[in-house]
Amino acid sequence: MPEIIETIVYHLDELDDRARQKARAWYREGGFDYDWFEFVFEDFEQICEIVGVTLATRPVKLHGGGTRRKPCIWFSGFWSQGDGACFEGSLRYKSGAPRAIRDHAPKDAELHRIADVLAAVQRPNFYQLKATITHRDRYYHEYCMDISVERNSPTWQDMTTDAEETLVEALRDLARWLYRQLEHEYDYLASDESVDDAIRANNYTFTETGRRFG
Repeated sequence: MPEIIETIVYHLDELDDRARQKARAWYREGGFDYDWFEFVFEDFEQICEIVGVTLATRPVKLHGGGTRRKPCIWFSGFWSQGDGACFEGSLRYKSGAPRAIRDHAPKDAELHRIADVLAAVQRPNFYQLKATITHRDRYYHEYCMDISVERNSPTWQDMTTDAEETLVEALRDLARWLYRQLEHEYDYLASDESVDDAIRANNYTFTETGRRFG
């Protein structure tokens, strides 16, 4: 015989502190199974374009069939040694990048510094430096990027001393910057305040102990 079992359910704000923490833990465990990082990636794409990085793309299958091109940006995080972010693409000199990056992100001193370094290293090389960035290994951090630098000189001039090292390190700094933005975004979304807002917006209910009901 079927039985009817009655259960009293509670909304988040009706739970005590211990039960509320359990409800938040439930949400954090499965609440990030979507591309929460897309806005950070989109901003990074704009920044790359400003400083002269052309991101490589790869085909990604769509749910309804077909494919679309997606930038080659990866990351892993945020608690293990070796976590980080990386990207693939190519770099060429972009005129006006230091001013443009300040227009785009007026308060971000680290981005200003990276754009300044990328511009300054080009000047004594007559703006002829170019770089190719590829990903290797199964990890995703700045040292998983192989970066080859060349000087595209019509008279076969070598690049200036330390130019390669300077440019490579600036591109790795750009990957580090990306990882910090991803980390900040995740920390914001996983904060008690943001999690509570998401739980309320979805009208989730729980048992008295904070266990998800339904």
